[in-house]
Amino acid sequence: MGCLDDGRFAVEIENGVSNGCGKVGFGNDGGAIEEAVKVLLEGLGEDVNREGLRKTPLRVAKALSEGTRGYRQKVKDIVQGALFPEAGLDNRVGHAGGAGGLVIVRDLDLFSYCESCLLPFQVKCHVGYVPSGERVVGLSKLSRVADVFAKRLQEPQRLADEMCSALHQGIKPAGVAIVLQCTHIHFPDIESVFLDSNHEGWVKILVSSGSGDFENKSADVWNDFFSLLKFRGINMDKIQFRGSSDPCWCPSQSSLSAKVSSKIGPVNPTMISAVASIIESLGEDPLRNELIGTPSRFVKWLMNFQNSKFDVKLNGFLRGGIDALNVNEEINLNKKITSELNIPFWSQCEHHLLPFHGVVHIGYLMSDGFNPLGKSLLQSIVHFYGFKLQVQERLTRQIAETISPLLGGDVIVVVEASHTCMISRGIEKFGSSTATIAVLGRFSTDPSARASFLQSIPSPTSTGEQ
Repeated sequence: MGCLDDGRFAVEIENGVSNGCGKVGFGNDGGAIEEAVKVLLEGLGEDVNREGLRKTPLRVAKALSEGTRGYRQKVKDIVQGALFPEAGLDNRVGHAGGAGGLVIVRDLDLFSYCESCLLPFQVKCHVGYVPSGERVVGLSKLSRVADVFAKRLQEPQRLADEMCSALHQGIKPAGVAIVLQCTHIHFPDIESVFLDSNHEGWVKILVSSGSGDFENKSADVWNDFFSLLKFRGINMDKIQFRGSSDPCWCPSQSSLSAKVSSKIGPVNPTMISAVASIIESLGEDPLRNELIGTPSRFVKWLMNFQNSKFDVKLNGFLRGGIDALNVNEEINLNKKITSELNIPFWSQCEHHLLPFHGVVHIGYLMSDGFNPLGKSLLQSIVHFYGFKLQVQERLTRQIAETISPLLGGDVIVVVEASHTCMISRGIEKFGSSTATIAVLGRFSTDPSARASFLQSIPSPTSTGEQ
């Protein structure tokens, strides 16, 4: 349960980070990252000079620099000067104030880059400590220390342990407790998503770490800590304590990912070398055990967004759909709205090479006597345009324009998505989502038809909800 077994934390708190690879942080290696990103884009068959991608290498380099700034920060600089005198209980038995009164800061929203696949994962962090020596630490410092360790290549248990160790070394409390709720975007099985609309979009894990009074996971102080977290929907029975972490938490190392990777085929070694150079430019050691396979896993994820194989699949569906509709051509002005809601999709932002994920709602006016489009066809159209380097506005338009000629032109499409670029860059807007809409034909001129469809869309639930 304890997190103080590794003596390197005390050195790091004093002197900053050293990963053993000779250099720390982004430094002057932004150009190297940009060149590596160009290699990745070319490996996908993209034109690095086309509009939309021209500045992608620079944007990716800046996002990675921001997202790994923890390598360039010192915990000592944050904690030093932030300890304040605070008396405990005066001549009474008990714990309070600066002498044993439990302090908890809840719901700190953070993100980190997964060391196994280089994709961002979301973290909701809860920090508690038991003051000692009649002194307390400024509450904002707990958040800042947590952020230092989140802004690195990480995995959940080590992240919790590093936060816990740094706080214990820095503020010398009676004990520190950390609970993290981590959420990682899933790696979809590209073949099965055509058939399974319930494919889970997120992998979640609860981890904890404790020091001092929290060293023993059965200690009474843990009960107090969890009692103050129960309002956040945290189930203590689901929390993984130190030593019980699942080594396959990252979807890139799951059996499903291995199945998907086998369909993608061999990975371009030049792209793998490019990712390794990015890792080194960030100040990490690409030969560290936990990072050796990371370049290959990231490239395999990226290769999902090649579209050559999807052309054949989609064209087959469309030919079948068009032929089926031509058989039933009749003119009937008595149309009703047919809809298909909550079709899941995955895509990759072409501006930052970061995933976005959500659902598509499709509505169209169907004349009496016509058969609606099959759900499998609509799913195929969504995935055809989703599994590309994309922007949400274009994705929405392309889906609408593809469906429109099959149905006489009266189409409405709404796309709702969560973008990891909204959390893993400077703005860090957690919990936000983006909705885009495309209307064609009668839906563009009939407000009542639009309103009727929009009101049928179910209330959204956060795609990254803990």
